[in-house]
Amino acid sequence: MKIALGSDHGGFDLKNLVRQHLEERGFTCVDYGSYDSARAEYPVYGEKAARAVAAGECDLGLLFCGTGCGISLSANRVKGIRCCNCSEPVTARLCREHNNCNMLAMGGRIVGAELAFAIADSFLDARFITGGRHEQRVNMIEAIDRN
Repeated sequence: MKIALGSDHGGFDLKNLVRQHLEERGFTCVDYGSYDSARAEYPVYGEKAARAVAAGECDLGLLFCGTGCGISLSANRVKGIRCCNCSEPVTARLCREHNNCNMLAMGGRIVGAELAFAIADSFLDARFITGGRHEQRVNMIEAIDRN
């Protein structure tokens, strides 16, 4: 499975730790920036990673900024992206199972490394529960006009 990664300076260190953890698990990671800890604008990297997921270049995506909020908002502007900002593993699992989220964001100033590994694992190991009310609701979300 190919995972898109993106971060600003506030999530840069956590992104690199999670990347190493994922590669040890056998995932292929594609880093869409930022590439160092210098000040970086989260909308740029949230959009780059989200476009890769939306285009099918990557299967899922993980994003990191100071809180996870700004970069998740940026990703959610890309058509076809459902990105949830998570700081614990239960929501990470449920956002995949119930909402078919294809991206997840975390805060580098909020979540420690071990917790981030658990969050990423919960997200990546979960599968969407197709059919029924969850699929109907995801279809309703996708039908919302952005205008």
